[in-house]
Amino acid sequence: MRLRVQVPTERLLEEDVGKVVAEGVEGSIGILPRHIDYVAVLVPGILTFEEPDGGERLLAVDRGVLVKRGDLVTVSVRDAVRGEDLATLRQTVRERFEKIDQRERGARSALAQLEARFIRHFLQQAEGLRGRG
Repeated sequence: MRLRVQVPTERLLEEDVGKVVAEGVEGSIGILPRHIDYVAVLVPGILTFEEPDGGERLLAVDRGVLVKRGDLVTVSVRDAVRGEDLATLRQTVRERFEKIDQRERGARSALAQLEARFIRHFLQQAEGLRGRG
């Protein structure tokens, strides 16, 4: 079975696997090679997959969709982080969320400044119209 994991900007991985386990809105989903075709909405969580040699790998995934069709399992998510173990993965996810949070705060600040300028300009225009009448 082939696993393909993609985010909006790139394909993160594509490799042969023996098993895929993910978290869906209705609970845990286990996909084996002879599993019927299947579609599931994923929630943020840990996706695990077993490599052909038996090694287990981990991905932290954001919400998205899992589609199993034939021998291909495609996971399309907003974001994903690969990790060697849960502790490393937790730290990597925490650092990524902190970066995203900082960017979002900057964007909110810029938006607030833009809104304040717009309101000031609008009030100045209103004052000008009142002064004429």
